[in-house]
Amino acid sequence: MITSIVLIKTSTDSIPEVAERIAALEGVSEVYSVTGAHNLIAMVRVPRHDDLADVIPGHISKVPGVLSTETHIAFRTYSQHDLEAAFAIGLEG
Repeated sequence: MITSIVLIKTSTDSIPEVAERIAALEGVSEVYSVTGAHNLIAMVRVPRHDDLADVIPGHISKVPGVLSTETHIAFRTYSQHDLEAAFAIGLEG
């Protein structure tokens, strides 16, 4: 699985609508509204590097209200959060 972090600039008056549209895209696992130079951060998880082109410039960048994106590809995961959550599925009484 390829994970990328996409920093997104959008107009401040359309943050909720843009975030919801991006969150609904296939390959996008989460979208966060944030402070700083960017308005949103989207976590994109896809099986292959080629799929990033479909999701990021192919869909995220074309969402109305998106002004620009900056993409960072993750090399390695150091958090056990996702792994622990995966093993916990179905174990609750």
